Amino acid sequence: MNRIGQKELFLLDMDGTVYLENELIDGAKEFIETLISTGREYVFMTNNSSKSADAYLEKLKKIGLPANEGNIFTSGMAAAIYIKQQKASPKIYLVGTRSLKKELIEQGIEVSEDGSGDIDFVLVGYDTELEYKKLEIACDLLCNGVPFLATNPDVVCPARNKRYLPDCATICYMLEKATGKTPFYIGKPRKEMAMTAIEWKGSSVEKTAIVGDRLYTDIACGKNAGVLSILVLSGESTVDDIEKYGVEPDLICSSVADITPNL
Repeated sequence: MNRIGQKELFLLDMDGTVYLENELIDGAKEFIETLISTGREYVFMTNNSSKSADAYLEKLKKIGLPANEGNIFTSGMAAAIYIKQQKASPKIYLVGTRSLKKELIEQGIEVSEDGSGDIDFVLVGYDTELEYKKLEIACDLLCNGVPFLATNPDVVCPARNKRYLPDCATICYMLEKATGKTPFYIGKPRKEMAMTAIEWKGSSVEKTAIVGDRLYTDIACGKNAGVLSILVLSGESTVDDIEKYGVEPDLICSSVADITPNL
């Protein structure tokens, strides 16, 4: 645990790590306050693309966690960066929320309402506003050869009372089965998600730790990027899942409250 004290930047998952739905996980506020008081940087780096960065900022403040625009990095932001790297003046069809659509448009990406015209990519996110018509349009485009992108490979999103909700990968699974097409996932566990955040904060791999509740996204992202990975057991993954996914975290904690004394 002494390795934690050497880190200057903490990449933090949100869902299942610092809160569940609208409730703070015990010790989360004290953890963030300790990061601030000890002069450390932190980025809330989430695969949940259902909300924009502004919406996450509002939510964090509402539940009592200090944050500003420099503390939020979503898979939607990563998707926007990736799409613009692939295509100048891109036009996409989105299976996603209105918040994600707004964020993409603000990043200079044209979002088609009905899939008409020349579509460069179909992008699927964690769509909590999902309608069957969206799936129908996406299937038509994918069957016509439009590239298939997705914000994150999470199968479920953890909720209160040990419940789970269908996430982005579950939506993608329907489209995969219907079209035979496989998406390219942009968010965690791809190392680019972490490396972009590290560069954004002007830090380095050696000075960074990633904290999350999912082995196959958060911890795998840390492993792929070469940063210290800390699994918290307050969300989805359990110790028994380590063998299942073949991903070994550097450290395991019950929650972020266990990290605080080591800062």
